[in-house]
Amino acid sequence: MRYAWDLQHQYLRESGLIKGIKSMLARTLLHKMRLWDTRTANAVDEYVANSRFIGRRIRKIYGRAASVIYPPVDVQKFEQRLEKEDFYLTASRLVPYKRVALIVEAFRKMPNRKLVVIGDGPEAVRVREAAGGAPNIILMGYHPTSVLRDHMQRAKAFVFAAREDFGIMPLEAQACGTPVIAYGAGGSLETVRPLGVDRPTGLFFHKQSPESICDAVEQFELHAGEISPADCRAHAEFFSIANFRHAFRGALDEVIANWGTAVERLYRPRL
Repeated sequence: MRYAWDLQHQYLRESGLIKGIKSMLARTLLHKMRLWDTRTANAVDEYVANSRFIGRRIRKIYGRAASVIYPPVDVQKFEQRLEKEDFYLTASRLVPYKRVALIVEAFRKMPNRKLVVIGDGPEAVRVREAAGGAPNIILMGYHPTSVLRDHMQRAKAFVFAAREDFGIMPLEAQACGTPVIAYGAGGSLETVRPLGVDRPTGLFFHKQSPESICDAVEQFELHAGEISPADCRAHAEFFSIANFRHAFRGALDEVIANWGTAVERLYRPRL
């Protein structure tokens, strides 16, 4: 449904459905999906969003309030490492909205900055083209979590260019004590503490462009000493599995209690 509501134009463009009969059929189908989604949404008793960003989307689309419970991050599997090496890391499934090619384009403009890319997917060819064989960009393809974790622990910063609903991977990087350079939109605004606030864990760039990413990397190079691995780790622990379970259990108990009170009122004998 995300493609029906928020990403319709991107979906149509990437699917080659900009014009013609197939485009008309796809647009009609997406319109009917939105109508169906709106009708069925009224049957939901309680909404829980995985970020304030999604909570606002729920209110906009369905006209309903949503409590926010952040998803669990398995911080215990991503141990902190204090010593960092001289490379940047980005990792994800290579699909268009992750904007990995954009990050690669930016580092191609910075031959003195090393970038490691972990992941595979439909955008792999485009990412390779964006790298253009630059020696400072290492495309590793798919690797298991153990390899990803090792690189997250050693990287000087994790670069993230997507507008995500929430975004788990930047928090996994912070659990490793690694700062995050993120696009300042969507869930990243809730998972990264930028320079300028108390105990920062990274910084934002505000345009999805190579130039904006380059500027952010240079800012990070100037201010990296203001971000400590310990603060990154502490911030990630707020999103731990234990905290998620506590929050979700509390929300569920509240819903059940309110439901019980409503039923009691409904069936209470009138005197």
